Formats: sequence, structure tokens, C-alpha cells
Amino acid sequence: MAEENPASGPPAGKDPPASPGTESVLRGPRVSTRARNRKNTVIAVAIVVLVVGGVFLWRYLGSYESTDDAQVDVHLSPVSARISGYVIAVNVGDNQWVQKGDVLVEIDPKDYEVAVEQAQANLANAEATAESLNITVPITSVSTSSQLSFSTSDVSNASAGISAADAQLTSAHAQLQQAEANDVKAQDDLVRYKALVDKREVSEQIYDQALAAAKASTASVAAGHANEAAAEQAVKQAHDRLAQAEANRRSAETAPQQVSSSQARARAAVADVQQKRALLEQAQLNLSYTKIVAPVTGEVNKTVVVGLNVQPGQQLLTVVPLDEVWITANFKETQLKHMRVGQKADISVDSNGRSFKGHVDSIAGATGPLFSLLPPENATGNYVKIVQRIPVKIVLEPEENRDHQLRPGMNVVPDVYLR
Repeated sequence: MAEENPASGPPAGKDPPASPGTESVLRGPRVSTRARNRKNTVIAVAIVVLVVGGVFLWRYLGSYESTDDAQVDVHLSPVSARISGYVIAVNVGDNQWVQKGDVLVEIDPKDYEVAVEQAQANLANAEATAESLNITVPITSVSTSSQLSFSTSDVSNASAGISAADAQLTSAHAQLQQAEANDVKAQDDLVRYKALVDKREVSEQIYDQALAAAKASTASVAAGHANEAAAEQAVKQAHDRLAQAEANRRSAETAPQQVSSSQARARAAVADVQQKRALLEQAQLNLSYTKIVAPVTGEVNKTVVVGLNVQPGQQLLTVVPLDEVWITANFKETQLKHMRVGQKADISVDSNGRSFKGHVDSIAGATGPLFSLLPPENATGNYVKIVQRIPVKIVLEPEENRDHQLRPGMNVVPDVYLR
């Protein structure tokens, strides 16, 4: 049997047997490399997860702005008296829900009912006066026009009467002169016949005729004087009639002014009617003010009681319109860089933990301190920069507050989503 040579290698096709010490040396480095690779992979994955998570967290935190300086707001509706009087009824209780137009308080209406009746009577009287004066205007117009025509005709007639009177006076004067001439002749004849009768040269009958003719001529002279005096009086009367006619015409020529005056009185009467109607409307308004109604729908907070003597402007109740609440969020000025009108918002309520949906309605035109009674003045030597807050109005989506859980003054936390 041939002896094996230790220096020679193992038989072909067979691995040399490994000793235990050699196997442990070969396996150790291989295991540590795999563990190290696995650890590096885990670390790399963890880093990637942290980076991705950080990016998503950064994007999430940068996607909205939030503040705890926010509260629920509403326009309170004060209800005050518009007239004075005694309260005879209060129809609501504290915190009662009322609808717009509901009668809340009633004031004693008796005095105002009397005032309405008096205003109605005054209006009726003014309307009757105005109607009468409106009827008078056309009558005055026609009357003055007729007077002007008549007075013009009277002036013409009076002028013609003067001419006729002057003619009659001239005729009377001529007749007087003729009578006087005839009287002179008759008296001379009487004297001559008297001498002849005394001498018995003519008969007494002729003398009697001469005497009668002398008396007749004397009477004619007296009649002539009377006629002349009457003609002179007629001339004077004709002049007087002319003066009267001219005065009447001057008066009639004021017809436009008389018509204008009548129209002015009619307009004044119409204005008085309007004034009386306005006073009636005011009295009716005052009567309606005896019933104080709710201006809006909401909850009532009252301070009025029956028997209270109220004065105009005195506040009696306050109506809180819970359907019209909004959120006033005072964001820091550094939070408004990407905030815009219309962005969605979630509102968390401190009192009950509920969340409401809304959106940005508007951003105030100035910071909150500028609306205070004494705004801050920064023009000082020790100025310290302070981040200011600007009010942002957030309105609720429809039907979000249908159960009226949001009450004015409650603290809320709004989150405004910028993306």
C-alpha cells in the first residue's frame, strides 16, 4: 500500500478537510459585513423617512395659520323708545327667542290717540279751506276781468256825459242870455206901455199884455238861471262820475294782482293742508311707536319693566341675532403674508370642543390698537418693536350655527388654510 505524502495536495476533486479554527476565522468577517450593511440600510431608510416626514410636516404646518386670540362677534341690536310714556306691557322674558317684528313692549297709547284725532280734525279744516280758496281763484279772475271791462266802459260813458253836460251848460247859458235879452225888451215895453196907458193913448188891455209879457220874461230869466245852475251841477256830476269811473278802472286794472293774491292764498291753503297732513302722519307714527317691535330675530336681554316711565332714546332691550355671528381673529402681522379673502377655515370652540366651518370674509384696514381710544404713539426714544395683530373677519358657512351654540364673546381657535 502506497504511503501518502503530506506535502502533496488532497486528491483531485475533494476539498481538504477544514479544521474548526479555520471555519470560525472565515465566517466572522462575512457576518459582520452583512450586519453593517443592514444597519446602514436601516439608517438610510430612517433618514429618508425623517426627511420625507419633515417635508410633509413642514408643508402641513405651513398650509394654515392659527391663533388663540379670537372670539365670536355679532352686531348687538339695541331697542330703545322713540316716544315718552308709561310702559303698560312687556311681552318677553330674559333670553327669550323672538322673531323680527314681534311686539316686545307696549306704551300707553291714549295721549297719542287723542293727538291723532286732533290732527285729523285740523287736516279736514285745512282741506275745506283750501277747496274754498281754489274755487275762489277762477271766480276772482272772471270778476276782476268783468270789473275792468265795466270800469273802462264807465270811463267812456263818464267822458261822454261830461261832453253832454258841457253842451247842456252852453245851451242853458245861451237860453239865459236870450231870456235876459227878452226880459230887457219886455221891461222896456212895459215902461213904454205904462206911459201910454197913463196918457190914454193905448188901451189897458195892451198894457196888461205888456205886463204879462214882462212877468213872463222875468220868469224866463229866473228859469234860465236855474237851468244854467242845473247844467253846471250836471257838469260837476259828470266830472265826479268820470273821476269815480277812472278810480274804478284803476282798481280793476289790479286784476292780475288780485288773481295772483287769490292764487297765493290758495297755494298757502294747499301748503297748510300738506303741513296738517304731515302733522297727522307724525301723530300716527307716534301712535305706532307705542308698540316697540324686535328689529331682528334673536335672543332678548331686557331691562324694562311694567310701569316704567320711558323717554325718547332710552334703551329698553337688546336683541342678540345669533344667526348673524362671525369670528374676529386677531392674527399677527407676520401670519398674513399668504392669507387671502375666501380661504377656508376651521373654528374650534373652547366651550364644547366642536369645530365649525367658515371662510375669510375680510381683513381689517388697520391694526387693532389704532381703533382704541388712545392709540399707541411710537415716536419715542425708547421704541421697542412689537408684533402687531390685525383683526380678520371669518364668517361661518350656511347652517353651521343652526343650533345657536356660538355665542358672542366666546373664545375660539380658528385655523385658516392658506393652500
